[in-house]
Amino acid sequence: MYRTTLAAATALALTLPLQAQQMNEAELKELILNTIRDNPEIVMEAIETLQERQALAEAAAASQALETQQAALTNDPNAPVLGNPDGDITIVEFFDYNCGYCRRVFPAVKELVATDGNIRVVMREWPILGEESVFAARAALASRKQGKYEEFHNALMGNAGRASQANVLSIADELGMDIDQLRADMESAEVEAHIATSRQLTQALGLNGTPAFVFGDQLVPGAIELEQMKELVSSLRG
Repeated sequence: MYRTTLAAATALALTLPLQAQQMNEAELKELILNTIRDNPEIVMEAIETLQERQALAEAAAASQALETQQAALTNDPNAPVLGNPDGDITIVEFFDYNCGYCRRVFPAVKELVATDGNIRVVMREWPILGEESVFAARAALASRKQGKYEEFHNALMGNAGRASQANVLSIADELGMDIDQLRADMESAEVEAHIATSRQLTQALGLNGTPAFVFGDQLVPGAIELEQMKELVSSLRG
């Protein structure tokens, strides 16, 4: 808050008459204080202006990152793909199995894929909610070696409880997976590389939470509804 107020005061000073810019520091401070006392609303206006500029700068940075990272986002051979691998629309989803919002949006993503045969969803495991999330992400990625990723992913997302180590292994066992192989594959270079790439991409895009989606050249953070997903897909096709 202090930095924001200081920046607002600086912006305010630049809006004062030219003669104010020729004052010494003490005189300038007194002029600014007097101006604020007489017109307190201008502080909020200055802060809002700064916030708008910051939002525009962040949006521009995200847009640039989307452009430069497009290949890594949509065509990473080390990322699982759900839906139609040859679909005309690609969606990228960043998620954590212990994220309540990710679980809430899961049925919408599943419905979109089920009702639109030309959607491919690139899954980016991004475990940010503790060691249990890391374990779940590693197990899900390792399940690829046994051809169980989609089943495992769906089961983890549909699981009512927290994705703890015990729950994850119990689900794997219910799916008939080889637990010893799963544990070994969890330590593979491919699993490590996927999670590291997710971390790098989210840093480049300025993401700070899950879920987050990329629809074409548009970054869409948060748990969005099915209808909004359909609208985004329609606009991409249009």
